[in-house]
Amino acid sequence: MKKLWAPWRMAYIQGIGRTDKGCIFCTKPARRRDRSDLILCRGTHAYVIMNLFPYNNGHLMVVPYRHTSSMADLDTATVAEMWELARRAVDCLRSAFRAEGFNIGMNLGRVAGAGIDQHLHLHVVPRWNGDTNFMPVVGETKVISQGLKQAYDALRAAFQVRG
Repeated sequence: MKKLWAPWRMAYIQGIGRTDKGCIFCTKPARRRDRSDLILCRGTHAYVIMNLFPYNNGHLMVVPYRHTSSMADLDTATVAEMWELARRAVDCLRSAFRAEGFNIGMNLGRVAGAGIDQHLHLHVVPRWNGDTNFMPVVGETKVISQGLKQAYDALRAAFQVRG
């Protein structure tokens, strides 16, 4: 029998870190510890952060600085910047990881699948031909092929090149 080791997933399974006071999408950018908090790019109204518990390698989120769960609360400049950052994220994921496709979207509200439902965020999930194989279908296990810090370094360099 083969074993698949992914010890970093235990924090997610056990809910470690979910007892932090405040919203992670508000506290992380305020700390100014971008590498340790996995923040790749900062804009005026929004920023790009890696998902700590990714669906796929390179799973990013575009997050407005404004704490809100409602799209109606976002002004036009914030919405425009979020989509511009999503466009840049796609370019960077193509460049750094040779992603072949993307799922981009929001889960608004707990019933829609939002893990953090009080602060909306836009997911950018890179996809590759054949990335859904027997592991998630039969084994209910997703294999992430690269560590978060290595992925961060590759993506951070791509974001810096693309200004």
